[in-house]
Amino acid sequence: MKVGLFIPCYVDQFYPNAGIATYKLLVKLGVDVTYPVGQTCCGQPMANSGFAHLTTDCDRLFVDNFAGFDYIVSPSGSCVLHIKDHLHSEEEADKALGIRKKIYELVEFLVDILKVGNLHASFPHKVGLHQSCHGQRGLMLTQMTELVAPYFSKPGQLLAQVKGLELVELSRADECCGFGGTFCVVEEAISSKMGKDRINDHLLHGAEYITGSDMSCLMHMEGILKRADSKVKVLHIAEILNAE
Repeated sequence: MKVGLFIPCYVDQFYPNAGIATYKLLVKLGVDVTYPVGQTCCGQPMANSGFAHLTTDCDRLFVDNFAGFDYIVSPSGSCVLHIKDHLHSEEEADKALGIRKKIYELVEFLVDILKVGNLHASFPHKVGLHQSCHGQRGLMLTQMTELVAPYFSKPGQLLAQVKGLELVELSRADECCGFGGTFCVVEEAISSKMGKDRINDHLLHGAEYITGSDMSCLMHMEGILKRADSKVKVLHIAEILNAE
């Protein structure tokens, strides 16, 4: 199994430890993983802002970098969903379609492909899990609470294997944090209020850390926490799953 590691640009620039933890975790689990050094942005910011027609070069570069792998894995649900739904290439349509079928967010890769059931990790803290919208409603990492259906949580399934970790129960488990990419810029006041509400739910239940599979949402909440001088920290789930 040859795996290509896709690290989104904001993770590379602002939270490299999340990318490093993802790589180390995959290696620890016996995966043959490669980081293509020519990769750049997947094009999601442009597409979400109404400029999908400008992502042609991003699409072509992504195909060139990742077409040769058995799987592509990334620590970002939103970027993975963008590739799954929107990657196109007029010159290499078959390769683009193939990539869309074999790209996975880290958590779903660990649960659905590797079927990890015995992680060797330790993180003795109270942790709140943030369910990002792209991961939950796009990739189905967790069941939506408004549905009358059996509950499941792939990130919760992995965190339950971490020694000493106490997963706090939230009042509104799948509420949006308000980040929404460019939404936090064009609707700053609404975005900030949603972020504060999301954080307060974690604080109310005594979380020491907030984790999730989208560093973008965690970045949004981290900014609010820091402005409030809170001691609560954010960590990408890969960093916790790789903790010893």
